[in-house]
Amino acid sequence: MPTDNLPTVLVTTYAVNPYKGSEDGMGWHFILQIARYQRVIAVTRANNQPAIERYWDEHPDLDPLRQRIQFLYFDWPAWLRFWKKGPLLSMIYYYGWQLSLALWLRRKKLPVDLVHNVNFHNDWTPTFLWLLGKPLIWGPVGHHPPVPTAELRTHGRKAWLQDRLLWTMKRAFWTFDPWLRLSKRRAAHVLCMNEAAATALQLPAHRYSIVPSVASPPVGPAPVATDLFRVLSVGRFVALKGFTTTVRAFAQFYHQLTPSEQLRTRLTLVGSGPAEPLIRRLIAQERIGHCTDLINWLPKDEVAACYRSASVFLFPSHEGAGMVVAEAMSYGLPVVCWANEGPGRFVHPDSSLRVPDHDLAAGAAQMASHLSALLRQPTHYQHERRLALHRFETAFDWSVRGEQLHQIYQTVLSINPCVTPPVHEDQSYRCHPLIERLER
Repeated sequence: MPTDNLPTVLVTTYAVNPYKGSEDGMGWHFILQIARYQRVIAVTRANNQPAIERYWDEHPDLDPLRQRIQFLYFDWPAWLRFWKKGPLLSMIYYYGWQLSLALWLRRKKLPVDLVHNVNFHNDWTPTFLWLLGKPLIWGPVGHHPPVPTAELRTHGRKAWLQDRLLWTMKRAFWTFDPWLRLSKRRAAHVLCMNEAAATALQLPAHRYSIVPSVASPPVGPAPVATDLFRVLSVGRFVALKGFTTTVRAFAQFYHQLTPSEQLRTRLTLVGSGPAEPLIRRLIAQERIGHCTDLINWLPKDEVAACYRSASVFLFPSHEGAGMVVAEAMSYGLPVVCWANEGPGRFVHPDSSLRVPDHDLAAGAAQMASHLSALLRQPTHYQHERRLALHRFETAFDWSVRGEQLHQIYQTVLSINPCVTPPVHEDQSYRCHPLIERLER
């Protein structure tokens, strides 16, 4: 690990919490991985400070990395964010937070070599870090494909309307938002979670790299249970995650088993969300309540225990990401999923457990068939376990992500140490008049 003459990277991470998973855990691990090879000034929301400081105190073994990381905290006052409720309003707040943060940082004039906007990672909200006049890395930027209409209908009219409203907003930003266009033009390099994000942003090949935001620490393979075949699924209970297909696929699988096979087969669902009543009704309708455990969100160590006791991970999510996929593969769990831009691209290319998602009913039947094969064919099951572990070790270990970031930073800095000249040196980079008024 380098010890001197390190470049300094300014990292903005809206969500950072070392005790949580998903977006918060991603922000934390990105900061640690960047600090392996660079000095870091990390900026996040003020409400993340207590957890960060407590974690440092509890982990003195991380002191070498801690010496390279300086945290700054920025947020709007409470009276300006009382309305930030729910996913949609939170994204609108994030948009404003990004803009005001960049203006705040411009006044600070921090001595950095590179700026990196890490999260939230979606392809319809811009970054404003180009205002700092430094080479800009943007992402990982993600893209969720549309949730199938058949899935939305299962969740009711409200879910359908919310999804259509969200997509209307996305298309409006892609078409009309000048700041999004500026983000694409000013970024020295864009990290895309999948090819769909690069397509949505219309990026040429030399302007982006595929760098998924998801990864996991190495934990070693879970022991193979011989007395219980547990099918596990973890995530928010919303239409995007496809839990209705999880229940239907498991039910088809379970009801074609012999009585002795049924006795050693269970489904475990870990999560919470607005679709929980629907999922419970579906479990009852499919007559699998006696062999299903539905568990609300657990601390990270207890979720780890669920992974260790599982045999296979069933995840028919329609998203373009999936942190839990990386976690499952770190335990050597075969992953049954859709052949999509998210989990379908994350699993090993040689895995035979990916299912086309053009017909949900047919897909559920095919997933049930895969579960049967994994239960009844030990050689096939061990092959899929090896593929899952290999994929994790080569693509989804956090240390791999750190190496990727280091190489991209080096390339960007070597090509042009100041891709975006300071405003006062090049009038073509003058701020928009609205920005200048906001700064005053």
